[in-house]
Amino acid sequence: QVQLEESGGGSVQAGGSLKLSCFASVDIRSGYCLAWFRQLSGKPQEGIAAVESNGFKRYAVSLKDRVTISRHFARYDLELQIDNLQPEGTAKYYCAASRARSAGPCGLGQFNYHYWGQGTQVTVSS
Repeated sequence: QVQLEESGGGSVQAGGSLKLSCFASVDIRSGYCLAWFRQLSGKPQEGIAAVESNGFKRYAVSLKDRVTISRHFARYDLELQIDNLQPEGTAKYYCAASRARSAGPCGLGQFNYHYWGQGTQVTVSS
């Protein structure tokens, strides 16, 4: 069982930046695919960025110029740097993990991830 806990959310003005962190209860440095998702009010969950077990990173096309996903190899952390936040980025942000799949990459599909954090709220004011 993997437990995930996000931190780093908060309120920021438009144009600002945040770094979100996700702490895992087990060693996620190998053998896991990891991702960040967000859910805007009244909308379906949206994949932001993922890092596969081999280190390959993929990003949502609409966000790839403003976000960076990274794993911290000294700790069981996953991070997401978000730059130039805009009010439409107000959402709850979640990290997710799953053991690497023999069927292929996990990517940004929410159903490929088995472990989820409780989320951290990000609010962007104009």
